[in-house]
Amino acid sequence: MSLTEEILSQLPGDVLNGLRRTDCILTSIREENTTIPTAITQSDEALEKIDWDVVICGGTLGILIGCTLAQLGWRVALIERGTLRGRDQEWNISRQELEVFLELNLLTTAELEQAIATEYNPARVSFHQGTEIWIRDVLNVGVDPVYLLETLKSKFLAAGGRLFENTPFVNATVHPNGVVVKNTANDESIQTRLLLDAMGYASPIVQQARQGRKPDGVCLVVGSCATGFPSNDTGDLLVSFTPLQQQCQYFWEAFPARDGRTTYLFTYLDTHPSRPSLEDLFEDYLRLMPEYQNVELNQLQLQRALFGFFPSYQHPLRLPWNRILPVGDSSSSQSPVSFGGFGAMIRHLKRLTFGIHEALSCDRLSVEALALLQPYQPNISVTWLFQKAMSVGVHQKVDFDQINQLLSAVFQEMNLLGDSVLKPFLQDVVQFPALTKTLLKTGFNHPILVAKVIPQVGLSNLLTWIIHYLNLGIYSSLFHFIPLHLWSKNLPPVPRYYCHRLSDAWKYGSGSDYST
Repeated sequence: MSLTEEILSQLPGDVLNGLRRTDCILTSIREENTTIPTAITQSDEALEKIDWDVVICGGTLGILIGCTLAQLGWRVALIERGTLRGRDQEWNISRQELEVFLELNLLTTAELEQAIATEYNPARVSFHQGTEIWIRDVLNVGVDPVYLLETLKSKFLAAGGRLFENTPFVNATVHPNGVVVKNTANDESIQTRLLLDAMGYASPIVQQARQGRKPDGVCLVVGSCATGFPSNDTGDLLVSFTPLQQQCQYFWEAFPARDGRTTYLFTYLDTHPSRPSLEDLFEDYLRLMPEYQNVELNQLQLQRALFGFFPSYQHPLRLPWNRILPVGDSSSSQSPVSFGGFGAMIRHLKRLTFGIHEALSCDRLSVEALALLQPYQPNISVTWLFQKAMSVGVHQKVDFDQINQLLSAVFQEMNLLGDSVLKPFLQDVVQFPALTKTLLKTGFNHPILVAKVIPQVGLSNLLTWIIHYLNLGIYSSLFHFIPLHLWSKNLPPVPRYYCHRLSDAWKYGSGSDYST
C-alpha cells in the first residue's frame, strides 16, 4: 500500500476515489478522448416572455456577481447543482483586495472582519540554495467561505434574487431575444436575457465551445490541512527546496489556518500523456513533507486532503453564441501562473459587475459586445513566458537546478527594487515599469542565467512574449494619457458602453487597476 492510499483511506468520505476520479478526467484531457457535450443550441424563434434579466450557472463564485447585480435592480436567478455553501478550506487573499466588498456594498465593515478567519505575517519566498525573501501583507488573509457565501446568499435573496439549489444545468437554447435555460430539478425552464457561465473549467458550455482542444498548460496541485505542525505563525508564498524531479519543478505554499496549517505542492506541466498523475504528486507531497515542514508524518492529523488541476489557455475564451458570457475560471482569463478562482474573481468583480450592468442597460448582448467584457490583457499574456520558464518539456535537457537559479536571481532583483515591484507581482499583477526594471537588472547582473532560459522556453515563445510585452507598454501609456473614462461621461449609453470597455481593457490589461 502506498503512502497516499494509507493516509487518504483514513479520512472521512471517499477521498482516495475522489482523487482517482479527478485523475481519470486529467487522463482523458491528456489523451484527447474527452466527450464533447451539446450544451447550447440555437433557435430563430423569439421568446414570448422573459422572466429574468440574468441567470447565473454556478453559485459558489457566481453569487459574488449575482448579489451585486440584484442590488443594482436587475432580476437575477442563480442555479447551483448542489447546496450553495462555501468549502471548509479558507480562501487566501490580500486584505486590500477585499475592499471591493465594501465598495460594492456587498458587506459592511463588521461583516468583512467577521469573514476573515485568519491573518498572519510575514510570508516567505525561497528557492533551493538561493534567495530567501520575507514580505508582509501579501496573501496573508484567510477568508471563511462558509460565512461569506451564507451572508451573500441572504443579501442576494433580500434584493429579490432567486436561488435554485440542487438544480444542475442541463442545456440552454439561445433565441434572438433571450436564452431558455433547462435544468434537472423538475424539468422546468428559465427564460433570461443573459446567461452567465460561472461553472468553471469543467463547464459543459466551455467544453462545447472548445471542442476538445487541449489546454496550453496545466497546473497540478495537491495538499492538505493538518494539525500537529511545530508552532509557526508565518506563511510561504512560493518555496522550492528541491531541484527537478521527474522533469517537474516542485513549488510549495503554506498558510496558517483556523483548524491547523494548510500546505500545498504544485507544479506547472504540459499535457503530455506521460506526465505524473495527481496520485503520483500526492505521493511525493507526503514523501517530501517531513523535510519541508520539519515534521514527521506520524505527528500530523490530517483534517482534509486537497487536490485538483487547473488547465490554462493562452487566449480568453470567445463563445460563438449571443447572450452567453463566461466569467471566472470559465472564461480562461486568469493568469497561467495563478490558480484563478476566488482571487481572480475578486480582482475583476467591479469591472465585470458594472460592465454587465451597462450591457444590460443598453442591450449590448451580442457575441461581439460581450467579448469586450473578457478582453485581451497583455499583463496576463506576458506571464505565459514565466510559466514556460518554471517548467520543462518531457524530453528537454536542462540543468537540474536551472529554474531555481533563475527564480532566485529574478526575485533577488525585485526585492532590491522594493515593494512597488515585488508586491504587485506576488499578487498576480504585472506592470510595464516594474517588469522593465526587473528585466534590465536581471539581464545585466545575471546574463548567463538569462541566456540559458531562451532554449528552455523556445524562440517562438520568446518572440510572442516580446509582442505581449510591447503591448503591455502601449496599454499602460494609453490608459494614463487618454482618459476615456472621463471623456465618455456625456456620451449616449451605447457609445459609452464601448468607451468604458476599451478603458477597462487598457486599465486591467496594463495592471493599472492595482493600488497599494
